[in-house]
Amino acid sequence: MEIRIEERCPQCGAPIVLQESDHLLTCPFCEVKSLLRSRGPFRYFLPPATGKTGDRFLLHVPYLRFKGAIFLIKEAGIGHKIIDTTRIGTDLPGLPPTLGVRPQAMPVRRLTPRTPGRFLPLAIKASAILEKVVHLSPLRIEERKVSRRRMQGMGGDQDLFSYDSRMEITEYTAHGRFLHRAFIGETISFLYLPLEVQDERIVDAVTGQSVITLDRAGQLARQSVRFRPSWKTRFEATLCPRCGWSLDGEGDAQVMTCSNCDSAWSPGKKGLAEVQWRMIDGDGAPLYLAFWRITGTIPEVGIVSFADFVRRTNQPMLVRPEWQERPMRFLVPAFKLPPKIFLRVGRQATISQWRLHTRPGRVRDHLHPVTLPASEARQSIKVILAASTASRQKIFPFLPQMHLRPSAVELIYLPFVDKGHDWYQPESGISVGKNVLRFGRRL
Repeated sequence: MEIRIEERCPQCGAPIVLQESDHLLTCPFCEVKSLLRSRGPFRYFLPPATGKTGDRFLLHVPYLRFKGAIFLIKEAGIGHKIIDTTRIGTDLPGLPPTLGVRPQAMPVRRLTPRTPGRFLPLAIKASAILEKVVHLSPLRIEERKVSRRRMQGMGGDQDLFSYDSRMEITEYTAHGRFLHRAFIGETISFLYLPLEVQDERIVDAVTGQSVITLDRAGQLARQSVRFRPSWKTRFEATLCPRCGWSLDGEGDAQVMTCSNCDSAWSPGKKGLAEVQWRMIDGDGAPLYLAFWRITGTIPEVGIVSFADFVRRTNQPMLVRPEWQERPMRFLVPAFKLPPKIFLRVGRQATISQWRLHTRPGRVRDHLHPVTLPASEARQSIKVILAASTASRQKIFPFLPQMHLRPSAVELIYLPFVDKGHDWYQPESGISVGKNVLRFGRRL
């Protein structure tokens, strides 16, 4: 489900429609670029059915909006699912538990100090809402089963057997014990549903349908609050902190580049933070995909070097002597993908890292946007490690106590060549479907 947000350019006031994942606003009229910032999740509201709100008392009910992938690791394997939902954040009988497809069917607006009405506070913790969503969304775990059958009347004195290998899919909910759970690439925001008093009844201000009894209006009004300054969205300039040049990036980009000084920047807690980045020269490759390369150690399973990783995960590879001195690096896709393909690409990139020889990055054409921030990449390390191992008993039992001690985080761009329906990376053997890559931009 994609949400469209009606916005105004902070420079010229022109109307702009953004996607939910957009953090960078580029005005098509004055061409000014602005970075959208907020202290917490962005907040939006469904506009009432009519534009006249001056003589009406509006009461906004919060809904938590979650969109992203969840990974759940159990002894049987790794379950994953894409979750896209809105859930009510307060306990009010009579109100719908979810907004359904309404946020998709109509543009929403950003909450501002000029938004009329008052707002009910979040009465249910966001963590509890997400926990409920997980319980209601069963995860599918794929497991390969091998069966053996004795062949009758063949082989004389020697028994002969036939083997059948097939994938079985089991539904796993969040109930019961699990080893690790991670939310990767999630988008969290608040959507407010406006209510109003109309003809001695409280109605949904969007549809006009009665929702709750009028005698609760006074109690709800006392619980409500005005717009808080911490909710306000800030618009910041996208100028390179190093040279003052205008930074380049698409709306959903988490990293912006400067073509003047070949630097890269991502939104930090105190302005723009520089990103260390490198690349493999692709000799005019038609596409470069980015990966977060996270260097670190995992003492709980004895992984310090790349050689330790190969041994611990039982890779079908002969350990080279120089790998003992090579630090362990996890390569995580810096772009959103469906969960199953995300695991495959991360596993392939991590295992084949010894083939990748990078040099300092240089801004050029065909750099695919970075849509997964470094913080999300760090959360996926356990999942990538679990997906990489060929021996579960050596990794899975240690996941709850396992912690990565990162020493460096940098971005690397790998060149991909066109193979018809797929993009292919020659050094690592990674292939990504073109349709899959386009679908990832909507996650």
